[in-house]
Amino acid sequence: NEPPASLTSRILFPSITLAATPKSQDLLSMLYWCLLSYLYHRFFSSSLGTSYYNLTRNFVVMLSSTKPNANIQADAELPTKFGNFRIRAFLDPVSNKEHALLYIGENLESTPLVRIHSECLTGDAFGSLRCDCGPQLEAAMEEIQQNGCGAIVYLRQEGRNIGLYAKMQAYALQDEGYDTLDANLQLGLPADGRTYEFAGEMLKSIGFTSINLMTNNPEKRQQLIDNGIEI
Repeated sequence: NEPPASLTSRILFPSITLAATPKSQDLLSMLYWCLLSYLYHRFFSSSLGTSYYNLTRNFVVMLSSTKPNANIQADAELPTKFGNFRIRAFLDPVSNKEHALLYIGENLESTPLVRIHSECLTGDAFGSLRCDCGPQLEAAMEEIQQNGCGAIVYLRQEGRNIGLYAKMQAYALQDEGYDTLDANLQLGLPADGRTYEFAGEMLKSIGFTSINLMTNNPEKRQQLIDNGIEI
């Protein structure tokens, strides 16, 4: 009587053989339930929902735990010109992107001050005058240091999540007179493809479940609330 998880793995991955160890059986079981959850939400639900997201995340975490260096936490000190932070790296199992959390004062009683910042290579690193992303990031880092408790959630969503290459294409169109929104639409891309669900998971990992959010973007606020963050 072959377990359903093992049967599923042989159907999906016929060229891969896993030894019948407790660890491999756990992996197979997680894969089996991820597949069932995906099929259910794909055909019987209007969206994938958080259950599929959480199952996928747990599956990736389990896979990561088999790596030789999995016991070394990706969290370290980061001295900056604004003061000392800690920086923690995350892998989003849904987008497969690596994000960063810059934080201080996780053990303090004051309410954390938080900025959700989407990656902008040209503004953050090169000082571009096409946007104010770089100055916004630096101002937030300075204000968080003054507050004594807070975090920068740095999400790898370049160009409103269209990617660097497409962003340069949009810049080329902007050089011809298009604005940011119309340039994205001209390329067949969304006006804003950013999402913030995983930001909530990152904040909860350091105990930040109630925060003061630095934003005028209602979508950031709502997605954080939907993912268990009190604002």
